[in-house]
Amino acid sequence: MMKNPVIEFHDFGFRYASQSEPTLHGINLTIFEGEKVLILGPSGSGKSTLANCINGLIPFSFKGESTGEVKVAGMDTRHAGIFSLSKHVGTVLQDSDAQFVALSVGEDIAFALENQAVKRSMMIPQVIAAASIVGMQDFLNHVPYALSGGQKQKVSLAGVLHEHVDIVLFDEPLASLDPKAGMHAVELIDDIHSQGKTVVIIEHRLEDVLHREVDRILVMDEGRIVFDGDADTLLCGKLLPEIGIREPLFITQMHHAGCVLHADDHPSSVTRFNLDPYRDSLLNFIQTEIQPKAHYPGEVLIEATNVRFSYDTQEAIKNISFQVRKGEKIAFIGKNGAGKSTMAKLLCGIVRPDHGSITYQKTDLKTWSIREIGEKIGFVMQNPNQMLVKNIIKEEVAFALTLRNLPQSEIDERVQRALTVCGLWPMRNWPV
Repeated sequence: MMKNPVIEFHDFGFRYASQSEPTLHGINLTIFEGEKVLILGPSGSGKSTLANCINGLIPFSFKGESTGEVKVAGMDTRHAGIFSLSKHVGTVLQDSDAQFVALSVGEDIAFALENQAVKRSMMIPQVIAAASIVGMQDFLNHVPYALSGGQKQKVSLAGVLHEHVDIVLFDEPLASLDPKAGMHAVELIDDIHSQGKTVVIIEHRLEDVLHREVDRILVMDEGRIVFDGDADTLLCGKLLPEIGIREPLFITQMHHAGCVLHADDHPSSVTRFNLDPYRDSLLNFIQTEIQPKAHYPGEVLIEATNVRFSYDTQEAIKNISFQVRKGEKIAFIGKNGAGKSTMAKLLCGIVRPDHGSITYQKTDLKTWSIREIGEKIGFVMQNPNQMLVKNIIKEEVAFALTLRNLPQSEIDERVQRALTVCGLWPMRNWPV
């Protein structure tokens, strides 16, 4: 039975008003009713721009120049109006903070129900049920902005459960979630799809999304769709590593073992993958000895001793002690809400310990100002929007150096080096 097209792009291109070059080029795409489609691509490939064309944020919130046509639920998005589109498309944004509209988790989850004029007596149990599904039932009275990044993402997912729309768009829904929570989110998205909804997922974490099957995968690069097909075919080719997208780790290992994969063996699914043709290559690879790299730890730079910290009555850090030596690369891992970001804020002086000490080269950080700490310890936040203070990329990167009163020639040299390393030098004069 032929299904109806619900999202259609015809020779579509788009250029933001603030940019000289188009972000999208010649997009031709049809997504049918009830499909589950994954859109992959490296940063800057145009994925989020494509999503914003589907939910109406383009052209109604982000201005620019477009060519061609986009239709959603049969409506031309240039003339439909964002309110009309919102009746058909629900969105979980990449930036959770931009999606919150209330002062408590419970109120935020209830927002869609309030718009539907659901009675309070019916609304409360629905809110509790949605919060329980994503594991946030104990946080209903918390302020959303005070949550960890992963917890914020869970609240956003809970909020979309109530939306009576035909199309649900997820813009990097796993970005802040730990592996277990990410797996649960993928299962939740699959449940939403099983209700007959059309689901569009924009993600980098291919392996996690493939925990549940998708109907199609679109790969974008430099504003164009460069692949439109099934997961098995995609994983057998070389496109993903060529454009900088990480393959599932087990696929990478099989490539290292010299295996030439075939789509008929279903490599996209660990449970269905037929490994028989690759057994000899894998056994030889596993038996190869790998010499560990020698490690010579340097002096102790940072030392935390019996550190405790609480947000009001909620204890976040419980008697933690550790050392970081010069030249080491340390990872803090843990589930969402475990205290990873709080520990990072303690190391940078953004918050101070309630008990215990943190020293840098044996000097207690309590005796230093945030500025003094910042000259020794750099910090990249989970949400980059919370760090941006300038309008132009090169000015943003130069900002901290300017505050240190460095010579302009040194600032220019450092900015160019940093932007070149990050692949942003050609965009140095773009708006942030």
